[in-house]
Amino acid sequence: MSNIMSQSTAVIVMNIRSLPRRLWMSLAMIFASAVVVAILLAFLAMAKGFEATMQSAGSDDVAFFMRTGSAAELNSSASRDQVNLIENAPGIVKDEQGPLVSPELYVIVDGVKKSTQIEANIPLRGLNQRGVDMRKGFTLTAGRMFTPGTDELIVGAGILREFDGFDLGQEIRFGKYTWKVVGVFSTGGNVFESELWADAKVIQNLYNRGSSYQTVRARIGSPSDLAAINEYLKSEPRLTHEVQTESAYFATQGKSLQYMAIFGWVISSIMALGALAGALNTMYTSVSDRAMEIATLRAIGFSHISAFIGTMVEAMTLAVIGSLVGSLAAFIFFDGMNASTLGGSFTQVVFSFQLTSELFVQGISMALVIGFISGVFPAWQAARVPVIVAFQSAR
Repeated sequence: MSNIMSQSTAVIVMNIRSLPRRLWMSLAMIFASAVVVAILLAFLAMAKGFEATMQSAGSDDVAFFMRTGSAAELNSSASRDQVNLIENAPGIVKDEQGPLVSPELYVIVDGVKKSTQIEANIPLRGLNQRGVDMRKGFTLTAGRMFTPGTDELIVGAGILREFDGFDLGQEIRFGKYTWKVVGVFSTGGNVFESELWADAKVIQNLYNRGSSYQTVRARIGSPSDLAAINEYLKSEPRLTHEVQTESAYFATQGKSLQYMAIFGWVISSIMALGALAGALNTMYTSVSDRAMEIATLRAIGFSHISAFIGTMVEAMTLAVIGSLVGSLAAFIFFDGMNASTLGGSFTQVVFSFQLTSELFVQGISMALVIGFISGVFPAWQAARVPVIVAFQSAR
């Protein structure tokens, strides 16, 4: 065993030292692997960033009520009477002013994206101070809170970053109504930063919503309180709603962009086939180029296994270098890059690409597969070719 190890080490060193003789072909294999890894990581980072933006918005101590069968807030509804019934549900936290409940509205308005100068949907959320207090991580980064009963609104940091016309102090016209931006808020980078917030009652009046809302949020002591709330909903025929924790709702919404990760794997796999063809050519050329060296080593007693291992390590080394180059490129160009896309309510969600160690492992694994497949067949050829044939082909 020690003899095989020493022979394999010698062949590996010889192969690595001979790479400059095939510099351009080796660089081509590295480049192809790097491109595949970088593109895969770009798609995975997009899906991961969107998922993180959605999931970080939810709280386990906030119950989220939505009409049964509704896929998103936009499709839900709740009358004032139903809100009153929800306020009486067991498990909802109360203070000296009453139940900690926030009935909310969700209206779609238009904004112009800075990157494309094209209009896109933005959510205008109507809520009260209790609703604001339920958002974890909420801070006003500029200006002040909107005054209840007025046409004032505050803007999420994501909207300010990605859309034109929402600077502090500006007046914005949505249809026939004009609003004034009086504040900018942050919620730690989650989906709420992709919204505009205003007083719920003002939105009811301007958009002819009467006394109705769309969803209801309520502070609960713990997620275990949902069991009693569910029983209450089943026993009250006037309520046609289902309840879950806010974190559970956004966890589901965050999965809506997982198709991008799947698409990334499909595209990268197709590109990997092209990279694999080039890598096979590189490794077969390497074996042919070193035919005399392989024959000489075999003639002086080196084993088949050492030739196989040496060629495999060469292929895997080039693949690893390519994966590291591709990972570095993805980190430089994509990690933290801002983007926006349609969320579950057909409105823009602003998020940042997010590369994690788990994603880097997936990208490197893709490159290693390319390296393994491109190495195993040439390595088998190097190990099995008879010595006399190797000498003849090297002439």
